[in-house]
Amino acid sequence: MLGNRLGSGLGAGRPSDEGVRDTNDDAQLSKLSCVRHGYFQDSFVHHFVRRPARRSPLINRGGTTVWCCLQCPAQPSSLPLAPKRQVVVLGAGYDTTYFQLASEGIYADKYIELDFRQARPLRLPLPSCGIAQAGRVVTDRYCLLPIDLREPSQLEAALEEAGLDPAAPTYVLSECVLVYLQPQHSREVVRWLAEHLECAAMVVYEQIQPHDAFGQQMLINLESRGCALLGIEATPTLEAHQQRFTDCGWHRAEAHTMDHVYSRCIDPQDKRRIERLEIFDEFEEWHLIQARL
Repeated sequence: MLGNRLGSGLGAGRPSDEGVRDTNDDAQLSKLSCVRHGYFQDSFVHHFVRRPARRSPLINRGGTTVWCCLQCPAQPSSLPLAPKRQVVVLGAGYDTTYFQLASEGIYADKYIELDFRQARPLRLPLPSCGIAQAGRVVTDRYCLLPIDLREPSQLEAALEEAGLDPAAPTYVLSECVLVYLQPQHSREVVRWLAEHLECAAMVVYEQIQPHDAFGQQMLINLESRGCALLGIEATPTLEAHQQRFTDCGWHRAEAHTMDHVYSRCIDPQDKRRIERLEIFDEFEEWHLIQARL
């Protein structure tokens, strides 16, 4: 649903950065499909979709698992009491979580979105105090800033401009972002955050298991679209993801497949509701996909 818009891979005659940016538009189509079928609520995603498309129940259910895993922990009301509570979204694309939470009266003290896009057709309610330019919004609570994560100096400058407090509890979200970077660049991002944030949790959602037949086909499909997974060989397993974080200075790291998340982490009542929404008979493919994310 989200995902940073960078990369330098192969594919389809398009510049690689543009190919990865385009994954954002596909993600919004899938997210809107989930919303229209009642999987979760988002009152704003339709602003970023020109031609809605119906996705299969397999895609809808998978997208909902990701949303439950990544978005729900970001709700500041669930964080411990502290002087400040901050959210940083790497590669936010056209994510609308801030606006949806705000419409429900839920706010972080600072919500920062970083993305590779230079402009964003933003016509959504923003806090009144702040500045807004092409591709840039800076307010007391919400900030949207364009950066290239391959340049650590840009990450540091953007977070400083946004007013991030390094000492405050911070939730960092990265959905299909680091995997589009060369391994040395993703490690620099992970290490920089570990060194500069005193109290933080980072949630990462990425593809794994590239070496079997299913994984090889996944790589071919993405490369043909100009969005090669440049970092997947460095982190092909859950254990490799954990190792990257501990090697780069994080105190602890855990990793699970989305199969695990769906079966053990989603509220049973919500899962029963989801499973009643559409006829679903693609269980074999479902488990294949969920074991690789």
